[in-house]
Amino acid sequence: MWKRKRWLNILTIFIAALLAAHLVTGIVFAQDDTVAEETTTEEAVAEVVTVEAVVVDVATVISNLDTVWMLIAGFLVFFMQAGFALVEAGFVRARNVTNILMKNTFDLAIGALAFWAVGFAFMFGDGNGFIGTDWFFLGGLPEVYPGLTVPSLAFFFFQFAFAATAATIASGAMAERTDFRGYLIYSGMITALVYPIVGHWIWGGGWLATLDTPFFDFAGSTVVHSTGGWVGLMGAVFLGARKNRFGKDAVPMPGHNMTYAALGMFILWLGWFGFNPGSQLNADGSSIALITVTTNIAAAAGAMVAMLLGWFHGGKPQLPWGINGALAGLVSVTAPTAIVTPSEAVIIGAIGAVIMYFGVLALEKFRIDDPIGAVPVHGFCGVWGTLSVGIFGAEIGLLHGGGAVQLATQFVGVIAVGAFVISASAILFAAIKALGILRISERGEGIGLDIYEHGMVNYPEFTSSPSEPTLSPGAGD
Repeated sequence: MWKRKRWLNILTIFIAALLAAHLVTGIVFAQDDTVAEETTTEEAVAEVVTVEAVVVDVATVISNLDTVWMLIAGFLVFFMQAGFALVEAGFVRARNVTNILMKNTFDLAIGALAFWAVGFAFMFGDGNGFIGTDWFFLGGLPEVYPGLTVPSLAFFFFQFAFAATAATIASGAMAERTDFRGYLIYSGMITALVYPIVGHWIWGGGWLATLDTPFFDFAGSTVVHSTGGWVGLMGAVFLGARKNRFGKDAVPMPGHNMTYAALGMFILWLGWFGFNPGSQLNADGSSIALITVTTNIAAAAGAMVAMLLGWFHGGKPQLPWGINGALAGLVSVTAPTAIVTPSEAVIIGAIGAVIMYFGVLALEKFRIDDPIGAVPVHGFCGVWGTLSVGIFGAEIGLLHGGGAVQLATQFVGVIAVGAFVISASAILFAAIKALGILRISERGEGIGLDIYEHGMVNYPEFTSSPSEPTLSPGAGD
């Protein structure tokens, strides 16, 4: 009896121990599960934070890369001012070199101030289909430019470099006889008003950009080059030709330094790798690569064709034709550069050279004096480049199944911009002429603008030579 009771007690203790063990084990596992759940949650939160940080870092890297590329491209376009200055200095006579350098210098200075104050606002500010109406003096600009990844100030600098280029183009067509006072007025007005209005129509959300089939000008064959070319044409018309340039008393007026001109051409060619690829407005590698190749190959084709044309007609291969041929190819490909193949770029550049060559001859036939060839290079080739979009443009061009719709839009834009710029320039030059400060006096032209307007010369050791006469009594002003 006692043994049975003993075994019963042992069994009871054993069962109680099992229950206790089970209870303790459950509590331990429950604690482990809680710890595991807390750990899993913490890890998930950490992963989310890490992913968000990576996304932010990638966006920052992309923004920084795009910004650096845009600024480098802007620096290249800025450096093109040196190219224009050297080309123009090489193509004018020695007595007028300092004057042409003064004009290129102050195109840049006035352009920077005018575009900062009102030009950028008129071009890119919200407004209407004709002109922008806010962001004057860069006030109210967002930190990041709308639709892009770059700071608004980086975008402003890039666009300022373009604006200064448009004003500089006309200085070549008006070289060797323009009053410096009148030139400063014209330069400021072009950068502050005329160029920004054209830019607003096409790049700033204006009426040409919002047509059912939008006008397409990738890097500025019309916005920059045709605008500058048409201004130069009207300036040359209102100024008249240089003394003894045409008629029975005409004398040759060759450029005085082809070294300057060639060096300027190389700088411009290099600068165009900022002008065109930079207009991509981001650092997309494949796009920039295509644009770089089409830009380069069009310039090469233009140089070759123009040199050969001059050789065929003149009997000698001459450097000035090659220089302007390269520039003609570059201007021509500027509008379609991102949407054509390298082979098509060769065709576009070659046709541009032909247009430039015969454009120079046509101006001479009509006795319009353009010492540099700026009007055919920038004005005429700018028109051709713009129209070539409607012919060769991928998916939108006539030769790529796009029909004639895009070509028709390009015609509308070319005509509208040409009519506006020619009219505005005519009013501007007529007003400056009425003030008596458009053209230098006959005496000043004979002496040379360096001495007459600036009291200095570019080659002081040669001031007594026929090409650089000293200031002496002569006919009255």
